[in-house]
Amino acid sequence: MADAHGWTGEELKASVGAYLDMLALEEAGTPYSKADYRRALRAGPLAARTDPSIEYRMRNISSALEELCLPRIVGYRPAKNVGNRVKDQIHALLRAAGVVEAELAQPAETHEDLEARTRGLRQRRGKTLLRGKPRGQQVPRKASGTFIQFVRDPLVRAWVLEASDGRCESCAAPAPFTDGEGKPYLEVHHVVTLANGGPDTVENAVAVCPNCHRRLHLGQDRDVVRGVLYSTVARLEA
Repeated sequence: MADAHGWTGEELKASVGAYLDMLALEEAGTPYSKADYRRALRAGPLAARTDPSIEYRMRNISSALEELCLPRIVGYRPAKNVGNRVKDQIHALLRAAGVVEAELAQPAETHEDLEARTRGLRQRRGKTLLRGKPRGQQVPRKASGTFIQFVRDPLVRAWVLEASDGRCESCAAPAPFTDGEGKPYLEVHHVVTLANGGPDTVENAVAVCPNCHRRLHLGQDRDVVRGVLYSTVARLEA
């Protein structure tokens, strides 16, 4: 069945497989030839594709990996403006290949799950989370229950906490204490709250100390403090 701008599932699967083979060789420091891989693909499942189209598909895969904060092939610069449907297909193939921690990277419906998945991502990846930037969710779905809560992306939360480097992004003070995992304790705040239609993305989230978190929600000057965040945290988008 054709999708991803006319590419079949088999074509995408073969492309992802070849990409992961090259990535493994690159990470091991073993020389390889991209041209050899292209020739092999064109001699088999990608016989109907040109070299430029295969190269662009590889850049699509780099884009999908960067969005998952995972390593990518250095020579395949992530393509811009790749459609989410194409990325979702690539993400599914990466999960099937065991590249993505499926149980950790999925949105969480409860605070307990969000905490556990965030902790798992930070333990496994640490600062390497910052080599990419997660897509997040422009419109987080609401979880069912007796009160409204939102399904949150643990990859966004883990990325923001790592990016803070242990300092409150509002007052710049060090985290007030370390948690049970030995990590600086900070809380993730959505500058435009999810309840007010804000997205669950790194461009709308900051890591703040508990005092600043309460101030951003309840302080008389919360609008002023929020305005300062937009001027001091470069990744935020109003």
